[in-house]
Amino acid sequence: MAARFKMKRQGVGQMLRMPGMQAEMLRRADSIRDVAVALSPVDDGSPTPGHYKASWETDSKARGGRRRDRAVAVVRNTAYYARWVEYGTERVPAHHVLLRAAHLGGGD
Repeated sequence: MAARFKMKRQGVGQMLRMPGMQAEMLRRADSIRDVAVALSPVDDGSPTPGHYKASWETDSKARGGRRRDRAVAVVRNTAYYARWVEYGTERVPAHHVLLRAAHLGGGD
């Protein structure tokens, strides 16, 4: 006899917000952060060498996403110039650190 399954939206929503799911999202974000730290460029000629590399952080919360219905985690760099390192400027080429880290570390 075949098994039957009936999905309930409320149950799926609870599953997407449970602490285990939030912990898994944070684990994946930490993995991406670790790769981003390894890929981060360091300018020895700057007044604060290594600041960009040391500014990576992660955070998670139970309600996120477009509908605020699932656990999410965020990887970000708090250095004020992180945007210019990621996307580049007229004079500085783009390094795409977070993009490359997400591709390399996100599959764990």
